[in-house]
Amino acid sequence: QVQLVESGGGLVQPGGSLRLSCVASGTIFEINIMGWYRQAPGKERELVAAHISGGRTHYVDSVKGRFTISRDNTNKWVYLQMNSLKPEDTAVYYCNVQQEGNNYWGQGTQVTVSS
Repeated sequence: QVQLVESGGGLVQPGGSLRLSCVASGTIFEINIMGWYRQAPGKERELVAAHISGGRTHYVDSVKGRFTISRDNTNKWVYLQMNSLKPEDTAVYYCNVQQEGNNYWGQGTQVTVSS
């Protein structure tokens, strides 16, 4: 079982930056995928960024060049650095871990981009 807790959300003006953090507890395997999803009101949850064991990363086109996903060497922490934020980035952001055929979610953290 894996538990995920996100932090770092908040209100920011357009063009600003935020850094989301997620800490995982429980049994974390070396081979897994750690990522961030988001869900805006009235929209489906979408993958924002993923970090695959071994160092590969994947980003949705709308955040490429603005967001950076990283994880620490213990595989317990995953981060999402968000720069040049836009109003359309407003959503609840969820941390996700996929391993051994299981899918784990955090409770979500609200990011609001508004002037």
